[in-house]
Amino acid sequence: MSSDSTFGGFRGSASTDFSFDPRIEGPWTHRDVAANGGRFHIAEMGEGPLVLLVHGWPQFWWTWRHQLVALAESGFRAVAVDLRGVGGSDRTPRGYDPANMALDLTGVIRSLGATDAALVGHDWGGFLGWTAAVMRPALVRRLAVASSAHPRRLRRALMSDRRQIAAADHLFGFQRPWVPERQLAANDARVVADYLTDWTAPGHKPDEKALLTYREAMLLSNTRHCSIEPYRWLMRSMGRPDGFQYARRMNRPVRVPTLHLQGAADPVLLPRTAAGSAEYVEAPYRWRLLDGIGHYPQEEDPEGFSRELINWLRDPEPDR
Repeated sequence: MSSDSTFGGFRGSASTDFSFDPRIEGPWTHRDVAANGGRFHIAEMGEGPLVLLVHGWPQFWWTWRHQLVALAESGFRAVAVDLRGVGGSDRTPRGYDPANMALDLTGVIRSLGATDAALVGHDWGGFLGWTAAVMRPALVRRLAVASSAHPRRLRRALMSDRRQIAAADHLFGFQRPWVPERQLAANDARVVADYLTDWTAPGHKPDEKALLTYREAMLLSNTRHCSIEPYRWLMRSMGRPDGFQYARRMNRPVRVPTLHLQGAADPVLLPRTAAGSAEYVEAPYRWRLLDGIGHYPQEEDPEGFSRELINWLRDPEPDR
């Protein structure tokens, strides 16, 4: 994206000549890797032990721009991936259930030539991190999640906790066919900026350039549909056999060292929901409640987030 982009520069969601390049320039390099039957775009920087960074919604790899630099400068090989259906990765017609998307991530680890990785996930990326750590623990050296509850804990809260149900009302809105896609496209994805602003704690509001970048990314072909398909699966599967099967699989404990970061002012994933995740971890577990931080700690306080993450990655005794 050029530095002189403006809101007036949008071509509109219905226009066929709209273009946005998710391979935003920076000190990192871009390439595609093959994994789990798809093509995935990554941005990478640095050398050393692999750290795979996985974004949430409504974002793409660029949310980790600060951490890519900080991790590389601290002796790590930092790789930020675009999830299936988002950014520069393939838009496939199916495959948006968490078990398959977790295999996307472990497939990327293998394609990068690594034996394992520290997996860092935010929001839905954290949900997939929990899943990958259970399904493929040999490939997950350590797990760090932000703004994300363990899948079984989230499932329970969405079925019984009125406050969490109200906080996640957008998930219920996503269940309607095609209406959410149209709403996300309206007014050049204005609602994306609204979500990002409303879910960020006061005092840390995103700047206009960041909001514009995420709005443009959402307008890429099929991104609106693909990016909410995982949430459709999440809600619709609660009463289906595939949902019960996934829940049973996730009853197996996480047995890799885990760092759990949660904004105390997160209005979407409530701190009390996230805090209940500890019961599913049988490994060194470190909980950090971040004062004055909302749903996007990696962007609201990038220096603090990076420092917490890097100190934990370097700590030989991560349970302290």
